[in-house]
Formats: sequence, C-alpha cells, structure tokens
Amino acid sequence: MRGKACKENWRFYKKPNLGLPALILSCSFFFIAGLFASNLLLSQDTSSDERWLKARARQLQSVEEEIISKYNLLPSGETGDDFITLIRFQILSWRPRALYYPAFLTAEQCQHIINMAKPSLQPSTLALRKGETAETTRGIRTSSGMFVLSSEDQTGVLQVIEEKIARATMIPRTHGEV
Repeated sequence: MRGKACKENWRFYKKPNLGLPALILSCSFFFIAGLFASNLLLSQDTSSDERWLKARARQLQSVEEEIISKYNLLPSGETGDDFITLIRFQILSWRPRALYYPAFLTAEQCQHIINMAKPSLQPSTLALRKGETAETTRGIRTSSGMFVLSSEDQTGVLQVIEEKIARATMIPRTHGEV
C-alpha cells in the first residue's frame, strides 16, 4: 500500500509540458523588453559627455601647439610636398614584400632608359669557385648590366624617375646611390 501512495504523490510534482509556442513567446517577450530597456538607458542626457569631449579636444589642441613650438616643426611645404600625390599600387606579397605599380613609367621614359643603357651594357660577372674559369662558365649567365647616375643624364628623365621612386618608397633620393 505504501508503494501505491508514493506513485500518486509523484503526479503532483510532474512538470507541465509548455512546448515550443510558449518558448517562442517568452523569448520574444524578453527580447522586446530588453530592446525598450536599452533605448531608455541610451536616451538619457548626453550633454555631459559632449562637454567632456569638447574639453578633451581643447586639451589635445593645446598639447599639439606646445609640441610644435617646443620642437620647432616645419610646415609641410618646407619639409616635403605641399600637395597630395597619388601613386597607385597593388600588393602582391607581404613576405617577401612585393608591390606592383601599374604604369609607373611612361613608354617614353622606358625607351629613354633603354637607349641610354645600350651602349654601356657589359656581361654580368660571376664569382668563380675553385677550379672554375671564365671559359668553363661561359653561357651560364647571359645577363648584362650597366650603372648610370641621374646626374649623367642631360635630359633630367632619370631625376624625375628617382623623385617618383622616392615618393613611392618614402625614402629620400639622398639615401640612394650617388
């Protein structure tokens, strides 16, 4: 008899089966309640925040003026270009770093460099190992090269190209080969 009473008591503790509609309804209710609560919190007076931002901007401006006067910084017109330069490029690889500059030089500039270099081209040299001679390595390296300074160019084309390279790489011309 005792076992029978226990079974009946369990019926009172049985959880009700609410199902999917009740779950969706409760989730929707809490979502809408949270949305309204967040709007109420954000709609509070923001004038104190605006005042703080304006004060911070004034502080930064005074610090900037102090740095300029302390370190005697020059305006951009004296230390660099006073205009915006646009050089289009495409990153081919970060490691090793490889950039592609389409139409970096005009066809006339390229032809000028070729015409200037042709008379001075010499076969590239090899570092010979023990037992090798120039005769045994003939035909291995077929490249040729030459070196010219921009000051040797009377037309000024090489100087223009060097300036463009300096702007693209952000390395001054004076840091190049002289």
